[in-house]
Amino acid sequence: MSHGTKDLTHGPLAKQILFFSLPLIVSNLLQVLFNMADLVVVGRFVGPEALGSVGSTTTLITLFTGFLMGMGSGVNVMVARYFGAQSRKDVEETVHTSVILCLLTGVVILLCGLFFARGLLEMLNTKDVLIDGAALYLRIYFLGMPAMAIYNFGNAVFSAVGDTKKPLLFLTTAGVANVFLNLFFVIVCGLGVAGVAIASAASQCVCAALILVSLFKSREVIGLRFRALRVHGEKAKFVLRLGVPSGLQNAIFAVANLFIQSGVNTFDAVIVEGNAAAANSDALVYDVMNAFYMACSSFISQNLGAQKKERVTKSYFICLAYSFGAGAVLGLSLVLFGRQFLTLFTTDEAVRQAGMARLRVMGFSYMVSALMDNTIAASRGIGKSLVPTIIVIMGSCVFRVVWVYTVFAYFHTIDSLYLLYVFSWTITAAAEIAYFAASYKKLW
Repeated sequence: MSHGTKDLTHGPLAKQILFFSLPLIVSNLLQVLFNMADLVVVGRFVGPEALGSVGSTTTLITLFTGFLMGMGSGVNVMVARYFGAQSRKDVEETVHTSVILCLLTGVVILLCGLFFARGLLEMLNTKDVLIDGAALYLRIYFLGMPAMAIYNFGNAVFSAVGDTKKPLLFLTTAGVANVFLNLFFVIVCGLGVAGVAIASAASQCVCAALILVSLFKSREVIGLRFRALRVHGEKAKFVLRLGVPSGLQNAIFAVANLFIQSGVNTFDAVIVEGNAAAANSDALVYDVMNAFYMACSSFISQNLGAQKKERVTKSYFICLAYSFGAGAVLGLSLVLFGRQFLTLFTTDEAVRQAGMARLRVMGFSYMVSALMDNTIAASRGIGKSLVPTIIVIMGSCVFRVVWVYTVFAYFHTIDSLYLLYVFSWTITAAAEIAYFAASYKKLW
């Protein structure tokens, strides 16, 4: 085994998965904290209007970055599969094909941001007083999308061969650069919203540069070579077949959350503000749990490539146990200490009380989401992505629409809206588990 890569087909699974996931957890949490740093700098040193402008772009950024992450998951699965099968040629072809596909995806998203930023913000009913600043921020921020695509590609490749430490190191370096650049462009240069966006785009470029330098210098099977850069049709088909549905799934979640937000907006300002404060917990909890989902895909893919049925099965259940446990511990902590958590975002007692209504439901919902998301990751690990995405569309979109127009319309309480999460995830989880079980049986 080459230095820096890890064979995930041998050794104690529970320990391996845990140590594989820990750097991913730190990476995910750092991303959340660095994004918060943007908001802190603009809020403290520019003003509330600028803060509102940056904040109003969150949904669109989440939607497009989610698609890039989905593409990365397709890369991760295929590289891990071939690496587990010890097929050097297939790994090399997949890596060189994927870097081109991911870069092109980033460029397409960049063009969407440049030409359609204002139109997309208008579709989201962004307030007139905020839209100029939001459009400026979005256009500059999207200049970093090709670089973000490269980072997600690199993160997927390194994780596929068991190396989760390098992406963490690169992300940390870029994150520190982002903080300093924020302060420089906003305070020293006085560029306001544009300064924060420039800092974000520049830090993405730093991260992408570190990824590319590392891969081009590498002499391992995942190393990049200029002369080998080309799109291999068969490998492109496999990556896109997994990556595009995964990306759409992430985007669908963002759209589904918009639909729920419209329901929240039918209540008074206190409930809207309480919901916004409480929703900050989602990114923290999901990002911890997401590390185990990525581990699930990587371990299942490598062991499937190595034709190790028992380890494929165990990988699924161990990752499920870890993610369920993380959801339970973090969710219960939010229920017990939610008021203290909400104090980080508001000192208004009425708003905190409104926020607790969300945390009490979501605190128990995260465990249900583990059943759903871990199984989706497992399906992706065995090469199935389209049907799980269709199930998510039905469960997280169609069912939610029906719920809003029936149950929520009848009761019209904030609790009846939040319970939508529990029920939609339960139904989706049951369908995803049934599909994975059926697909798994056909493998052997």
